[in-house]
Amino acid sequence: MKGLISMGFLLYTKDSIHFCISYIDICLFNIDIFLQLFELFLRYPPKIFLHFKKNIFYIDGSACRAIINFINQKDHGLFPSHIIGTHFQSHFKGGLFMERVFNFSAGPSMLPLEVLEQAQKEFVCYGSSGMSVMEMSHRSKVFEGILEKAQADLRDLMHIPDNYKILFLQGGGSTQFAMIPLNLMNKNNKADYVVTGQWAKKAAEEAARYGKVNIVASSADTTFDRIPELDESKFDKHADYFYITLNNTIYGTRWTKLPNVGDVPLVGDMSSSILSEEIDITKFGLLFAGAQKNLGPAGVTVVIIREDLLGNAMDFTPTMLKYDIHAKNNSLYNTPPTYGIYFMGRVFEWVKAQGGVAAMQKRNEEKAALLYDFLDSSALFRGTVQKKDRSLMNVPFVLPTEELNAKFIKEAGEKSFVNLKGHRTVGGMRASIYNAMPKEGVEALVAFMKQFEAENK
Repeated sequence: MKGLISMGFLLYTKDSIHFCISYIDICLFNIDIFLQLFELFLRYPPKIFLHFKKNIFYIDGSACRAIINFINQKDHGLFPSHIIGTHFQSHFKGGLFMERVFNFSAGPSMLPLEVLEQAQKEFVCYGSSGMSVMEMSHRSKVFEGILEKAQADLRDLMHIPDNYKILFLQGGGSTQFAMIPLNLMNKNNKADYVVTGQWAKKAAEEAARYGKVNIVASSADTTFDRIPELDESKFDKHADYFYITLNNTIYGTRWTKLPNVGDVPLVGDMSSSILSEEIDITKFGLLFAGAQKNLGPAGVTVVIIREDLLGNAMDFTPTMLKYDIHAKNNSLYNTPPTYGIYFMGRVFEWVKAQGGVAAMQKRNEEKAALLYDFLDSSALFRGTVQKKDRSLMNVPFVLPTEELNAKFIKEAGEKSFVNLKGHRTVGGMRASIYNAMPKEGVEALVAFMKQFEAENK
């Protein structure tokens, strides 16, 4: 019995393989042999997802080598002899086979490969809905289920009490710079800020448009290479809130001990460290985080706010910038970033599968130690942050000259270590090692740095 199939090509990533059938070079094959190949697919866990209507087989990475070997056998009659060992094999070595790089971008940043692949499988048709999440009404029962599960999983992961609302908003972290004073600077019209980097500085400048900002402390005098020591006598007991940035993405510092602010609500920007380490949410009145570093693609901002802080916005606050409006409408006052929320929910599931935030923190501490230990022992590379305040997520470092910095970045890119260039105010390099960065990625980077040092002493 004969069947008809198009010639195929393969797209390869580190953990998956896609067998895509094109509509050129039609050839005949023996249907019995095809069934043998199909059985080969099914031998390899996890379950293979086959999408025949779109002429694409999605094949788990563990089956890659066996399938390649099968295709390259010359006696099965599946493909013409001129294709075997040339078309498929050559693409397996290079060509269409593309390895994923180690992406050290500060944001948008590397995402968990397992989540990317799951989203890929669900992109055209989510569950039994018959449509993509991108096509789905935000008022539908299916999407409401996605939203509510994401909220529940985040509440579980961060141990968020019932008297806090979880909001999924738009506008990025920068919009929070205005929303926070508009909603919270409403009693005495003043707030305390600690300026530990560019984002805290911008937040303080925006808040000053709506009330009095008291800069309690700043590390600007040393290019934000530390968390400054706090003099509690400078705290304003009548401040409407006390604002900090928990992890400073650009400069690579983090708070390891929270300030004692008494009854004043503590507000925190956790954009680049959320879910990377455990934190006591009850110490805060409000926390927020842009999704594009540890949670998912850009477009969603998570706000966690204590209920007693809702409903006191300044009179001229636009409706869309009122927390209580979004809380009353369960983040559905207007059309939310539906796909971003879906993807973020899948990331929450992934974090839970890794063992939760405590397990992620342990892993992140191990990754950071690998890089910092090398920097501390290196005769060529140098970290730029005071040791007591080093971030687990963002590691800036420099070489002795700008020429060496540029050479390192160029050669690193050639070795598939990308987005290592540091911020212009610090220079040098910055490795962002968020939750999705595997330990192997940091180990490989350190090995390359050791090689670079040996070759450039």
